[in-house]
Amino acid sequence: LEETLKKLKETQAQLIKSEKMVGLSQLVAGVAHEINNAISFIYGNIAPARNYAEDLLDLLNLYQQYYSDPVAEIRDSQSIIEVDFIREDFPILLNSMEEGARRIQEIVLSLRNFSRHDESKQKQVNIHEGIDSTLLILQHRLKPQLGYPEIKIIKEYSNLPLVECLASQINQVFMNILANGIDALEMSWEKLKSKFYSTKPLIKIKTEAINKNYISIHIIDNGLGIPAEIKKRIFDPFYTTKPVGKGTGLGLSLSYQIIVEKHGGNFYCNSVVGQGTEFVIELPVIYGYNP
Repeated sequence: LEETLKKLKETQAQLIKSEKMVGLSQLVAGVAHEINNAISFIYGNIAPARNYAEDLLDLLNLYQQYYSDPVAEIRDSQSIIEVDFIREDFPILLNSMEEGARRIQEIVLSLRNFSRHDESKQKQVNIHEGIDSTLLILQHRLKPQLGYPEIKIIKEYSNLPLVECLASQINQVFMNILANGIDALEMSWEKLKSKFYSTKPLIKIKTEAINKNYISIHIIDNGLGIPAEIKKRIFDPFYTTKPVGKGTGLGLSLSYQIIVEKHGGNFYCNSVVGQGTEFVIELPVIYGYNP
């Protein structure tokens, strides 16, 4: 009875988290859609604004060329508003607005790719796009922070076939593993500070085709590693070594369920204390493939 109650509790927690994931996915997709609509107005009007500005500046040049001795009031106004500076800076300003709008569009696209709330059925996806979308969402945690150095990302992508899977769930696995890797590197830095980082903190992501039926994703960090007694429990529901409020202990157990039980793949961890940790995902190219 005790074992049954334990399993029921674990299943209930996983269902609750799954429902939260679905709800959050729908929320993210909706917000991304609204942001995309708003930023499209800005991005779409930058080119006309640039043309209008160029026309006005050309007209101003003509006035200065043919009316080189304006009245005192115009000379004073030119001096106050710094016409020469505006002529030089305005195109730069528009270019920076265009670049900012483009970056927002990239982030919105990543959010939409990550959530994929409308895809309840498996479909063929580009695994690298899912990883890149997840990295973009986590970009703020990779940059230097107060007390923490930058985390370098190394990508070693192979030529992979499209993989038939539940995209939003696979992206959630990437999020769980990468967020855990970032947490591990931050904890390593807290414990050993600069002594640990004679080399920079990094996460390496390597993909390869195992054979025509399977691909693998390796996510490796150079943190302090996981002791053996902890490593054997990391896929257990509710097991976490993080402080209260920092983790639920469900991320890796849910990831295991997604990869192994739902997709028929393999999910395991290699770790050496003092050297780092590697999570390996093996996915069938065809959903649920089981030879």
